[in-house]
Amino acid sequence: MILSDIISLLEEFCPPSFAEDWDNVGLQAGRTDKDVRTVYLALDCTSEVVEDAIRVGADLILTHHPLLFGGVKRVTNEDYVGKRIVRMLASDISCYAMHTNFDVMGMASEASDELKLQNPDVLEVTYEDSISHEGLGRIGELPEHMTLQELAVYVKETFHIPHVRYYGDPEQPIVMTAVLPGSGKDEIDCAIKAGADVIITGDITHHVGIDANEKGIAVIDAGHYGIEKLFVPYMKEYLGRELPQLSVVTAKEKEPFYEV
Repeated sequence: MILSDIISLLEEFCPPSFAEDWDNVGLQAGRTDKDVRTVYLALDCTSEVVEDAIRVGADLILTHHPLLFGGVKRVTNEDYVGKRIVRMLASDISCYAMHTNFDVMGMASEASDELKLQNPDVLEVTYEDSISHEGLGRIGELPEHMTLQELAVYVKETFHIPHVRYYGDPEQPIVMTAVLPGSGKDEIDCAIKAGADVIITGDITHHVGIDANEKGIAVIDAGHYGIEKLFVPYMKEYLGRELPQLSVVTAKEKEPFYEV
């Protein structure tokens, strides 16, 4: 299947216009007339991912996080990003990213469904018309009342995360729950305004966590990778349903760091 046709389908599902202004979604490297038979799915286009994609004979690397964010003045093998691009293009592998547009159209609702939130609604509306509204994160009621500590365990088990951290009173009762996969420190005030007792997200620093408690909301830090890894199985199911003629290979699920 020609890459341009695959891109048309992906952008019908997750329009680039739904991405944040600072984001860089879409084709990162490669040619749109490429004949694609094998797609390699990963959260990030790391050097390890590129080498594995070459090994399995992939034609397209489809990721959540963009390989390119800032301006690029040269592409050489003298820096780690350039080296990845050189390796991909030398093997005629293209790379496409679905980031905040997927956060809006897929990630948020999938995370909410995994948590079994009741009556979920968009946490931060980024698009609205006369028919519907879309945006980042979800807020809803837990399937049963829990304490903050019980919810932290529930999050750990639901998303199969080795560990989570939480800020707040372990015995605090939790009902209204906001979830924003990835880095959600900038959405804490939005969650408070929406009436959430807790926000489940990632990349929470010491001061952000304790300041959130001062503002009256608990925080569960499930890590950036912990919830966003949903991208891979979600898109594998999507491609299998929409483009069954493609072979889909997935990166090995692996936490990006170790703890002792």
